[in-house]
Amino acid sequence: MLQRAYLPILTGTQRHPVVTLVSGLIVLGATAAMIPFLPTNLLSGSGQNSFSITQTLTPGSSLATTTEAAGRTEEVLADTAGIRDVQLTVGNADGAFAAQFSGGASVATFTVITDEDADQEALQESVREELARLQDAGSFSLSSQQGGFGTSSTIDIDITAPVSEDLEAANAAVLDGMQGLDGAGEVSSNLSAAQPQVQVDVDRAAAVEAGLTEGQIAGLLGGSISPVPAGTVRFGADDFPVLIGEGTAITSLEQLRTLQVPTVQGAVPLTDVASVEEVQVPLSVTSSNGERTARISITPSDDDLGTLSGTVTERLAGIELPSGASATVGGASTQQVESFDQLFLALWAAVAIVYVIMVATFKSLVQPLILLVSIPFAATGAIALLLITRIPLGLPSLIGMLMLVGIVVTNAIVLIDLINQYRLPRNGSPGLRVADAIREGARQRLRPILMTALATIFALTPMALGLTGQGGFISQPLAVVVIGGLVSSTALTLVLVPVLYRLVEGRREERALRRAANVPA
Repeated sequence: MLQRAYLPILTGTQRHPVVTLVSGLIVLGATAAMIPFLPTNLLSGSGQNSFSITQTLTPGSSLATTTEAAGRTEEVLADTAGIRDVQLTVGNADGAFAAQFSGGASVATFTVITDEDADQEALQESVREELARLQDAGSFSLSSQQGGFGTSSTIDIDITAPVSEDLEAANAAVLDGMQGLDGAGEVSSNLSAAQPQVQVDVDRAAAVEAGLTEGQIAGLLGGSISPVPAGTVRFGADDFPVLIGEGTAITSLEQLRTLQVPTVQGAVPLTDVASVEEVQVPLSVTSSNGERTARISITPSDDDLGTLSGTVTERLAGIELPSGASATVGGASTQQVESFDQLFLALWAAVAIVYVIMVATFKSLVQPLILLVSIPFAATGAIALLLITRIPLGLPSLIGMLMLVGIVVTNAIVLIDLINQYRLPRNGSPGLRVADAIREGARQRLRPILMTALATIFALTPMALGLTGQGGFISQPLAVVVIGGLVSSTALTLVLVPVLYRLVEGRREERALRRAANVPA
């Protein structure tokens, strides 16, 4: 039944080779037209059921204030369906005195573990929306394990400037210019805001006159403000810290200035041995090659990293930066471009290797070119199925393309090889003419080619349906590409390759027959 359906198609295409070739070119044109609509993402997801949230309050916020705000955030996360566990860390300093004056006291970090079966992207977007409704809770930054394998999950803009003022201006300009990007979940900067701190500058001469050193003054000041740690005491299996004194709650600069410091001459105000001023201090400073740097990170909210990267580059080109400042796009955007370039180079190398092997096998430079025609038509089905399933073109998809180079050529090889065998003389009888050899060869190879393709397609179907668990972020795009490429290349191999073979080898046969007719008996 398959042969009865296939032979009329084969005969019709053999009679109308021009129409067949034009149709093939139209298919290739349609393939090229689909490419701009194809989303690209190096690794669309790592399959990890976890993400982290950083909650940042106004610089200078106390540990108690941050803890209260983090508690409200934790309640929101606990009430969100699909979240299994939440781990909270507030601040980053040890000890009561250090925590009160550490820049990390205004930062809370959450590690969120989700249900493995939950839609991770939808869940993260839902969490973003819920946290945005919180009042007086600071700003939130959500990051997932999307990158994986050493890759970044954000598009980064690295800003450099010779002086801090220019860096802050450039950072503000780029940060403002990147707001409202389609496909961006959030835009954040690592340039630390200035935090108000009280600076105590010891007057060494006055301290010596009072019989104190800088270290002694710092110790006395710390002991007056906070209880002095004096080890731990154990009751049963529990350890409890031992603190000496109660400390003094400082609520104003004037109170700190009049704080009494014990000396050999008696207690004196702090201002007698030191100056006390409020200053603005950055929480952190980053530099590269002697220049201050800042990094703006843009977190994609969907799988189309390529389109977002292009939009970021366009917007960045239209932003006016201060003199001496520069901004470059990096992160996931650069990694994707570099990886795609390497994989496309590998793809061309694979095609070249296959061609060389086939030249040695068929002892012809032309017939291998006919076989290679099936490769671009494999891209037709691969790209179409990626668009239908809304899976972005990424690293797994391109690996699937590399696999297709060998798979689809195999079908064409078994077809052309049998046609060549039918044309050879056998047992003293001449070989078949080109047209007859094509008909017999295509008829005989129809079933094996279809069975091979269908076996591969059915074997990859579970992977294409995402039934492989957390590894689906790699296996599913790969399987979709191979299945789509096999469908289109197999159909076109059975139709287009015989037409091209007849156009090339048919003319050779006609020339050989004319030469034989002109040879005198």
